[in-house]
Amino acid sequence: MRRTSQFAQGTVHRFLFDSHVLRANPLGDPHQRELYVYTPPGYASGPAPLLADLPGFNSCGPDHVARKNIGENVPERLDRLIGQGAMAPAVVVFADCMTALGGNQYINGDATGRYADYLVQEVVPFVEQRFGCGGAGRRGLFGKSSGGFGALWHLMLYPGFWSAAACTSGDMDFEIAYKPGIYAALNVLERFDHSVERFFAHFESAGKVTPQERGCRMHLALAATYDPDPSAYRFASLPCDPHTARFDQARWANWLRHDPVLAVQHHAVALRQARGLWIDCGWRDQYFLHFGARRLSQELARLGIHHVHEEFDDEHLDVDYRMDAFLPFLARSLA
Repeated sequence: MRRTSQFAQGTVHRFLFDSHVLRANPLGDPHQRELYVYTPPGYASGPAPLLADLPGFNSCGPDHVARKNIGENVPERLDRLIGQGAMAPAVVVFADCMTALGGNQYINGDATGRYADYLVQEVVPFVEQRFGCGGAGRRGLFGKSSGGFGALWHLMLYPGFWSAAACTSGDMDFEIAYKPGIYAALNVLERFDHSVERFFAHFESAGKVTPQERGCRMHLALAATYDPDPSAYRFASLPCDPHTARFDQARWANWLRHDPVLAVQHHAVALRQARGLWIDCGWRDQYFLHFGARRLSQELARLGIHHVHEEFDDEHLDVDYRMDAFLPFLARSLA
């Protein structure tokens, strides 16, 4: 359901997509997924750019087309921006990339699955063939938090495929952003004798979980993504001693290989090909991601990579209003 609006409404199309690359997923996650596609008002087929929405941890694409009690969902926001003339029409795809660990970083992983391939090899070609949109030079993606991390990495890894990206409060500068949460996760696991299996059994059966337990699950998911441990339950073990919190530097290095702040120098050639790169964060972010965004912006400037860097007087949650700035930016960049 969508609210009555003064603006012409686009159409939200629903598909049940059967993925080949997600079959035999290491976590046993389903390979058949809901897929939603927004087409702008009056759109049949044509040269509209294609944008992919990558939600943050604990969320997935279908969540962004569900009706919200307060504020707009993403299709309603698109209708308004296009209807106001603030944004050129665009097709937007909302894929379900949820995992048994509670979220996704949108990269290929030995433990989590081939979600980058899912998007690049399956979802986008299907949408472009079905709706006649996108194509080389006309594809972009956007995301918040884990989704912002994914947007950055896709722009770095697939420069001939994606041409623009917007990263809102994206995961970066892991030394600052992740270590406090890892310490907190160790405290949670102490209650379960450091058994990841017992922790997940509790998490998935409890009538209510605490914010600390949600944070623990998220950091275990990150561990399985960046440093999968084949001997651990769901491939998830933290990169430090459970009793002293002393980090195993070799294992932590596996995490740091994925840190956008450190990786950007190795992907400068790819990023120089981008037609648009947007980075934003609130300067009161609970995960201290604003420090990483500042470092990333400085590194991009040093490498001569054009980008937009914005800061907001805000924190990590309830930041959809920023779409009013970066969605038109992406559409202009891909025009």
